Amino acid sequence: MEIQENIINKVANSGLITLNLEDFYHKGERVVYDIVDNLFSGLILREKDFREFIKNHDWAQYQDKNVAIICSADAIVPTWAYMLLANKLKPYANEVVFGDLNTLEAVLFTKALAKINPQDYANERVVVKGCGDIDVPVSAYVEVTNLLTPVVKSIMFGEPCSTVPVYKRKD
Repeated sequence: MEIQENIINKVANSGLITLNLEDFYHKGERVVYDIVDNLFSGLILREKDFREFIKNHDWAQYQDKNVAIICSADAIVPTWAYMLLANKLKPYANEVVFGDLNTLEAVLFTKALAKINPQDYANERVVVKGCGDIDVPVSAYVEVTNLLTPVVKSIMFGEPCSTVPVYKRKD
């Protein structure tokens, strides 16, 4: 007598929705613009020289890039200088932020996650995928948790076969 066993995929039948934050990764190149190159003697920014640079620089080289503006020197840089840079970069760049590449990544994910309609996850059991090929910033996990907690039945972290409970609504 031959016994046939049916293999049941419990994960597929669990009703879990997997949310992969890697899907929200902006593929555009990330670059740092360091204003240190515009400083006189590495210490101060001269307005006349800087405005001349702003006027003549080839801003098109930043087309579709994601730009983080920093000053790597301990220097006197007026706020308006960063504003001028942002003004010239924005028509070309996808995103412009003040801060390092980590700040840039956090802003890119925050803006991408803002496009989520939380109601699409209403009363669902959501697993936020925890590992992959892209280094997703912790801020993105916090942001998606803030977005979904008011509407979901539960949030888990990891993979559907091995999750860590994060939130469960009390009914």
